[in-house]
Amino acid sequence: MRIDLHCHSTASDGTDTPAELVRNAAAAGLDVVALTDHDTTRGYAEALAALPAGLTLATGAELSCRLDGVGLHMLAYLFDPEEPELLSERELVRDDRVPRAQAMIANLQELGVPVTWEQVERIAAGGSVGRPHIATALVELGVVRSVSDAFTTEWLADGGRAYVEKHESDPFEMIRLVKAAGGVTVFAHPAASKRGLTVPESAIAELAAAGLDGIEVDHMDHEPATRARLRGLAGELGLLPTGSSDYHGSRKTCVLGEFTTDPEIYGEITRRATGAFPVPGAGGGAER
Repeated sequence: MRIDLHCHSTASDGTDTPAELVRNAAAAGLDVVALTDHDTTRGYAEALAALPAGLTLATGAELSCRLDGVGLHMLAYLFDPEEPELLSERELVRDDRVPRAQAMIANLQELGVPVTWEQVERIAAGGSVGRPHIATALVELGVVRSVSDAFTTEWLADGGRAYVEKHESDPFEMIRLVKAAGGVTVFAHPAASKRGLTVPESAIAELAAAGLDGIEVDHMDHEPATRARLRGLAGELGLLPTGSSDYHGSRKTCVLGEFTTDPEIYGEITRRATGAFPVPGAGGGAER
């Protein structure tokens, strides 16, 4: 089985619609794909309706958190998307995205970049607006050559000249909320230092003690030595090691199935979840 547990659609900052994503996942030879848009489950229904035979959809979300001033992302799988506490927290994060993006645009304008909210809104096309949409605008304007080039301290990286903080959840509280909603939590790309500051391994140990289920080991932003170190850490802490592409369509260079999760690890994730089932075949509901 080929299992990719971290993918984005136009419901957040990907360029594939949810329907295109599942069709492309099937074409790429995947057996299981997880839709993990940022702080939203808005793409679920479209993905389920378009789900090809032979492909299983594991529903999820990538949740924005912050610990001791360092941003981190928590992948949540197979939770009840209507559970009130978790839904309320996700909405707090999502609703802060627009004023935050507008503030970053204002900062860029002060730096002499002629980016506008209308341009970024067009690029987001109704998805949960975020830094990748602003980065795409910078590419369109010829300010940077690629989206990744915008994520430096010169522009949009944490602490960068145009950076603005947004509401982000406490990861310990997020673990509690996801578990209460029947879900499973995996720390996304924990050592992706190219993106900015990362939390120390001691913090990962504390999160594991608080109920974190796994860490994303195999990821394009982790060098081979980093993957080996994280796999060892996962073993020491009793965490599930996952792998995934972090696919964003044409917005990033990663491809579907570039990294995958071991079927036994995926099986353990599904065994731990009580909020939703993975859905095989051609659509259907995901809730238990």
